[in-house]
Amino acid sequence: MNIEALISKAAGEAVKALYGMDPNEKMLQLQKTRSEFEGNLTLVVFPFVKAAKKSPEQTAQEIGEYLVANCTAISKFNVVKGFLNLSIGEGAWLSLLQAMDQDDRFGMKPVHEDSPLVMIEYSSPNTNKPLHLGHVRNNLLGWSLAQIMEANGNKVVKTNIVNDRGIHICKSMLAWLKYGNGETPESSGKKGDHLIGDYYVAFDKHYREEVKELTAQFVASGLPAEQAEEKAKQEAPLIKEAHEMLVKWEQNDPEVRALWEKMNNWVYAGFDETYKKMGVSFDKIYYESQTYLKGKAKVEEGLAKGLFERHEDNSVWADLTNEGLDQKLLLRSDGTSVYMTQDIGTAEMRFQDYPIDKMIYVVGNEQNYHFQVLSILLDRLGFKWGKELVHFSYGMVELPNGKMKSREGTVVDADDLMALMVEDAYKTSMELGKFDDMTEEERREIARIVGMGALKYFILKVDARKNMLFNPEESIDFNGNTGPFIQYTYARIRSILRKAEGTNYSLTSHLSPLTSKEVELIQKMSEFGTAVEQAGKDYSPSGIANYCYELTKVFNQFYHDFSILNEPDEQKKAVRLMIAKNVAKIIKNGMGLLGIEVPERM
Repeated sequence: MNIEALISKAAGEAVKALYGMDPNEKMLQLQKTRSEFEGNLTLVVFPFVKAAKKSPEQTAQEIGEYLVANCTAISKFNVVKGFLNLSIGEGAWLSLLQAMDQDDRFGMKPVHEDSPLVMIEYSSPNTNKPLHLGHVRNNLLGWSLAQIMEANGNKVVKTNIVNDRGIHICKSMLAWLKYGNGETPESSGKKGDHLIGDYYVAFDKHYREEVKELTAQFVASGLPAEQAEEKAKQEAPLIKEAHEMLVKWEQNDPEVRALWEKMNNWVYAGFDETYKKMGVSFDKIYYESQTYLKGKAKVEEGLAKGLFERHEDNSVWADLTNEGLDQKLLLRSDGTSVYMTQDIGTAEMRFQDYPIDKMIYVVGNEQNYHFQVLSILLDRLGFKWGKELVHFSYGMVELPNGKMKSREGTVVDADDLMALMVEDAYKTSMELGKFDDMTEEERREIARIVGMGALKYFILKVDARKNMLFNPEESIDFNGNTGPFIQYTYARIRSILRKAEGTNYSLTSHLSPLTSKEVELIQKMSEFGTAVEQAGKDYSPSGIANYCYELTKVFNQFYHDFSILNEPDEQKKAVRLMIAKNVAKIIKNGMGLLGIEVPERM
């Protein structure tokens, strides 16, 4: 039990014994004591004043006296208006430190056979282009959220839905047929996802040329410019051919299907390479080509039950006006599905595969309305988690030079970005002299860990709901709120511990008094479990990132003020080594929840 939980329990017992009141968890508000007052934790006593029938000051005084007499962890107290400031005794801090030292997973809950099962969907790429910076944020958030939910005692299934069908896929296929001359990843030396992405861009380039030419012809024949352009977009030969290819795909045309499988497999090989570099993976991958028919069947089933309605043109709709929304199209008049239908089909398949208790979709905030509707529809269709599905909505990532556009080939490619980060980490470390005594192999591995850590931390420290500006130069800094700063502190502690090998860490009962900095560090470490729990409740990797930074700052202040290895008092040295060892452990575990590795040397 951590200090906060111990004091909260004791305070509840005090209120019951003194005033016959059984306070709930929300009434027992504990917070860190403000720096201008003496104490470690502060209890707000206003919720108990009515039961005590006394002033806030008298109520606080009585509770404080009871706690000092009955809770060995509390050494003394002081009262400031309705606030009871409690000082924790040294014995309690040392007991807490030893308990931390004996628990490799301190602050994280175990997963049991009967733990709830949380499924998290993230990534959701299209097979017509490589992953870009927006996907990087999505994948990092999804992976981190999975680690955080597991650290809160949940079973977790990480899943992906690949958008492998539709007109956009046919555009790449058609462009490759027309302009590819049989080019392959092997013949071009390109990753498969990059190769296919080039043809998606090529399609758009040729299509725009056709639209421009046709628009001029239609304007010359007397059509207004806007109308001419709209007509040109629909009648351009390339877009017509792409639609014809889509119809053939839907009809299982063997040639089209064979080409589709070949090009998709090139893309999947490329994706796998990118995911591996990024340090993310999935327990189960679903494909829209397999789920959309399931979705259509589920909609037809809902139609038969009177949950949906068919319009005169044969289209199927859901009437959501009772929920304050509009009508939602589920099947077009020609019977083809829309994204909503596909999501219903995917949900059906997942529910058959796993006993899901909670479903979390990691998808950008431009899809907020989509998931609001999906939640209602899944609930109507009888999915037990439908109403409570979580749309982990995140903001867009922009660069100093503006937004990204896939069709124009102006995206920031995920592979290029990761390579840039690792190379920047290598150069920066060389310039700072951190690689002087290492082999080239060690340098490259540490540059990989630091570069990827810088990228992940910079993205994950920002509140996911906000749009963010990613600046690679700012992220690789060995000072400030960055990944390399935290990684460097971890490596520094590991160096101290290596030099102290053979030192006896065991703590005796006759220790010199703890300094305020040592108490501050132990208290900060004790808050890790609370940070993990809160991050799970809020779906907030940024909460873990900020905790790791705060802990690192407190340790560096301590390290600046006090010696560890050169401390002449062996008992003090033992305490400081144990503190350092556990700070490193918590940094490693906390950064691990963000998917960030920490190097033993830097």
